[in-house]
Amino acid sequence: METAILVTTRKQFEYYKLIGEKTMAQLTEEQLFWQYNKESNSIAMVVQHLVGNMRSRWTDFMTTDGEKEWRNRDAEFEQVFASKEALLLQWEQGWQCLFTALDSITAAELDKEIFIRNQGLTVADAIFRQLAHYPYHLGQIVFIGKMICNSNWVSLSIPKGNSTAYNAEKFEQPKHTRHFMDECFKKKEG
Repeated sequence: METAILVTTRKQFEYYKLIGEKTMAQLTEEQLFWQYNKESNSIAMVVQHLVGNMRSRWTDFMTTDGEKEWRNRDAEFEQVFASKEALLLQWEQGWQCLFTALDSITAAELDKEIFIRNQGLTVADAIFRQLAHYPYHLGQIVFIGKMICNSNWVSLSIPKGNSTAYNAEKFEQPKHTRHFMDECFKKKEG
C-alpha cells in the first residue's frame, strides 16, 4: 500500500506540472508577466514561488529544515525572470528537485520525522502538504491564463458542453483499473 501511495502521489504531481505547462504554452512571454494590478501576482511570480518552495522543501529534506536559510520567499513575488525561456528552465529545475526527492523515498521512510520551519511532521505529511499547496497555485496559474486567453483558451479538461459525450465515451469502455494520469500521458505522447 505504501509503495502505491508513492507512485500515485508522483503521478498527481506530474498531472499538476502538466496543467501548468499546458497553460503556459497558450501564453506569450508578455502574458506570463501580466499582472491584473500591482497587488496581484503574474503567472511568472507564481512560478517563482513554486520553484522557490520546491527547492527549499525538497533539497536535503531528510536532513535539513524545509525552509532553507538561503530561500528569499519575499523575492519570489517580484518580477525576476527575464524571459519565458528562463522561467520555463527554472520551472523544470524546481519540478526535477521535487521528483528526485520523491523518487528517493522508500515506503519505510514515510513515517520518518522531518522539519519545516522547526515544525516536525512525517515525510508522508510533508508530501501531502505540498500536494495541497502546489495545486492551489496551479489553479491560480490556470485561472490567470484563462482570463488572458479569454475565448482563445484551450480547455485542459472537459470543455464546456462536452460532458455528456465525454461520459458516454468512458462508459462505452469496459471497467478497468488504471491511474487517470496514464491516459493524460498517452494523449501527450500521441
